[in-house]
Amino acid sequence: MKTPVIDCTSHQERLLALASALPRVPRADVYAFLEAANVQADKLPEEIATALDEFNTEGNQHGYLLLKGLPVEPDDELAPTPRSTPTPEDRQLLNMEAMLAIAGRRLGLHTAYDQGYGNRRSRTVLHELYPTPQAHPLSGETSTIQLEFHSDLSHHALQPSYIVLACSRGDHEGKAATLIGSIRKALPLLSDEVKDHLFDRKLRRPVGIGFRDQIEDPNAMTYVKPLYGDRDDPYLGYDRSVLTAEDQADKAALEALADALDSTAEAVHLGAGDLLVIDNLRTAHARTPFEARWDGKDRWLHRAYVRTSRNGQLTGGERAGDVVDFIPRR
Repeated sequence: MKTPVIDCTSHQERLLALASALPRVPRADVYAFLEAANVQADKLPEEIATALDEFNTEGNQHGYLLLKGLPVEPDDELAPTPRSTPTPEDRQLLNMEAMLAIAGRRLGLHTAYDQGYGNRRSRTVLHELYPTPQAHPLSGETSTIQLEFHSDLSHHALQPSYIVLACSRGDHEGKAATLIGSIRKALPLLSDEVKDHLFDRKLRRPVGIGFRDQIEDPNAMTYVKPLYGDRDDPYLGYDRSVLTAEDQADKAALEALADALDSTAEAVHLGAGDLLVIDNLRTAHARTPFEARWDGKDRWLHRAYVRTSRNGQLTGGERAGDVVDFIPRR
């Protein structure tokens, strides 16, 4: 099985040159920033460009691509890890933000989403993930609680193809693992009966439950198919915390899927200079707990959602930097 890890250390000087060509204040004009990143994406070193292109075209069994050794500021020159949101609009570009933009543009279009339950932060294109005090237990800002397996925005009709995570600073003890469960690895462990049951099976996914909003409006209900697309190489729609099953056959099939994802999952420990591309249509991911010390040196990731033409996500005329209104899966 081909390795999903690419060592980019030898390309650092060239990558820094690409980063230096980008606007210094990315949030001042996100459209212009991402257009400049698109220009630089055509100049990526061949090894990196080929890896991204092949992953974009074919994916892999692992469900992810990990670029290591990207240029990151020395830790003593990097600003303290933030503890609150939103990110200041006038903050200067960081190296790993530049890598997030350039690698993402090689893949497709950076996109912001209205997730449908008032989560306004997600309407920004450039996200940040770091532990914050009083974080919601289902949010990426928590540290002490295990984040269970889920596919991001599986309840959205224009679900992103990729999640791109770029690490400026790892956690202190290297305990935080991004767990990636690939349906391509899990599928052979499922019986034909389970696969047939889950394929194109619509299961309820309440919109508001992700942040514990008690929404009774039936329009706030979406319907997610755990397996769909090509029966022999399906897409995955999964969220262990909020996908609901009402009858025993559904519950048993979801439990079998959960067991298969658990048993085949791979752990990726992100450190400074790592960039992780997750195939969000063929995987579910989770994150293990870690300790936040609130000392300015806590784990600090940059995140973006990227859309491509897969599965009808693009119809023409879209731009990197667009904000997509909530379109529930039915």
